[in-house]
Amino acid sequence: MKKVLILLAMCLVGMSARAQELLISKNAVVSFYSKTVLEDIEAKSNTGTSAINPKTNEMLFKVSNTSFRFQKKLMQEHFNENYMESEKFPFSEFKGTISGSYDVTRNGTYKVIVSGNLNIHGVSKPYSGPAELTVSDSGVAAKASFKVRIADHGIKIPSLVFKNIAEFVDVNIQALYKH
Repeated sequence: MKKVLILLAMCLVGMSARAQELLISKNAVVSFYSKTVLEDIEAKSNTGTSAINPKTNEMLFKVSNTSFRFQKKLMQEHFNENYMESEKFPFSEFKGTISGSYDVTRNGTYKVIVSGNLNIHGVSKPYSGPAELTVSDSGVAAKASFKVRIADHGIKIPSLVFKNIAEFVDVNIQALYKH
């Protein structure tokens, strides 16, 4: 985990000369859900790391693929070994920008758009979608949801289990950035 935070900080050095201007989340939640006629697949990680630079509107989000937990242990094994190839591609990452008006010094809820590149399984694709930033005395809470087409990221699904896995996966992200 420390290596991820160090890497995250190093990536963001170019975003800001002063690290104290960055908003950092060390326990961001990433979850995904896939619904098919035969089986629903759901997984969650509570160990995502993220940073936002409010001055430049740049953001970075990173999660270890092996940190996702499934209801069935076998699903977790298949996810890491067969689909994500987690030894070869240990992390998934979103790097992009926030557009829209928000103020991290003023309490309120702000509707924004997040745009950038999502790198999963070694394949980077552009994504854009709505997000919500809620500023309070305890920090900045961020929420975003989007759909990811599995095939767009080079993840191969064997024909034997093709009906068990949906073509699109709903991805949800929640993070709390402390002031």
